Amino acid sequence: MDVLCLGESMCVFAPSTAGPLRTAGELHAGVAGAESNVAVALARLGARAAWHGKVGADPFGLRIRDVLEAAGVDCSGAATDPARPTGVYFKNPGPEGTVVHYYRRGSAASTMAPGHLAGVAAPKILHLSGITPALSDSCAALIEELMVARALAPAVVSFDVNYRPALWPVEEAGPVLARLAGAADIAFVGLDEAQTLWGVKTAEDVRERVPGAGVLVVKDGGNGVTAFEGDAAHYSPAEPVDVVEPVGAGDAFAAGFLFGRLRGASAAASMRLGHRLAAGALQIVGDLAPPPAPETVRAILEDQ
Repeated sequence: MDVLCLGESMCVFAPSTAGPLRTAGELHAGVAGAESNVAVALARLGARAAWHGKVGADPFGLRIRDVLEAAGVDCSGAATDPARPTGVYFKNPGPEGTVVHYYRRGSAASTMAPGHLAGVAAPKILHLSGITPALSDSCAALIEELMVARALAPAVVSFDVNYRPALWPVEEAGPVLARLAGAADIAFVGLDEAQTLWGVKTAEDVRERVPGAGVLVVKDGGNGVTAFEGDAAHYSPAEPVDVVEPVGAGDAFAAGFLFGRLRGASAAASMRLGHRLAAGALQIVGDLAPPPAPETVRAILEDQ
């Protein structure tokens, strides 16, 4: 397997037409999850991608499997818990932006624990996020097993900080996420969330706070991205785009960057592909945008 992604996937519901949940007559159902978003984007680019999460024995869990498998993601290693529900959430659009309401406490995914990937062959890249350790103590222990003890060595460990304030307070999350990011071979973090978590101001400050990451990718929204690799720093400006919805853009960028690394591309070329995928996600309602044409991907990665 090229990339194995582990984390919670959920069903998401949003008003079918513009307006808040309170007055919505119909809802659109979809599937979302930071790690499974990455798996889908990678599979659509042509990588061999797998998702190993945990769902309930309910229609929502079946829907998640159906959607991911239809996109080409291998879900054969995903587990089902008949005693727990699949997590769901709702998007509530408003004049100040979209507010998300989660219903995931006690979900099947929250019962993941060390040994969840026992017997799984090491992929080239193992992709995780900072959402999982916030779900439960057992999930936190699983992330420790995979990132610190390196249970799937020699896999390259990729980690997206993905701080969710609704799951844990910054006082608790800040030190944990800094330590985990520092243990990763490739770490992704938004400058805005780094400022919230660690009180930093610049991408260079983030590098000082997370010196251990082999490659540290700091995303500054619509401005651009800085990738620190060893002593070198590479900056790539973002593509200008009319934003429809920002949700999913970070996952799309991570998928593009990881695909570039799988293909042996430079940090600069990998960031350009990440920008292209992120731009696609920004222009749709939902998390899963169609990929660029194969010839476009090749041209981006070959331009080192």
